[in-house]
Amino acid sequence: MYKKSVKESTITIVQQMTHQDANLAGNVHGGTIMKLIDNTGGIVASRHAGSLVVTASIDRLDFHSPVYVGDLLRLKASVNYVGNTSMEVGVRVEAENFITGKVRHTASAYLTYVALDENGKPKKVPPLSLETEEEKRRYHEAEVRRRHRLGNFSDSKPIS
Repeated sequence: MYKKSVKESTITIVQQMTHQDANLAGNVHGGTIMKLIDNTGGIVASRHAGSLVVTASIDRLDFHSPVYVGDLLRLKASVNYVGNTSMEVGVRVEAENFITGKVRHTASAYLTYVALDENGKPKKVPPLSLETEEEKRRYHEAEVRRRHRLGNFSDSKPIS
């Protein structure tokens, strides 16, 4: 199984937020953003694995600022870490007021997906080829999050 680079599966999705996306406060509903994050992350994981995937967990989802009706929502996603059958995908969400051009970092999330074979069973995924210092940093940070998820809190030893 050959290694895949981070950029081979990285994507950016842009969608304009409408009144249908609004909550009672008049902002875009957090659940709408959560669904878009999961869909975007799932596309990246499927591209890396070359198969269907399922969401196993959301480690972290932080909302930094509101999204307003009319904003362009930009979701940038890439694989941070690859295990045997699972992958961590990071998703960064930005909102752009396309009239003023102002861009706000509105949310960030880390999601874990498991690749599935034709029978719906977990399948091995391609290893990740790390090409930049940023990709290596993100990989290491994802390893630490994985250790915490699994209850192994030592940040110094590598995961096999």
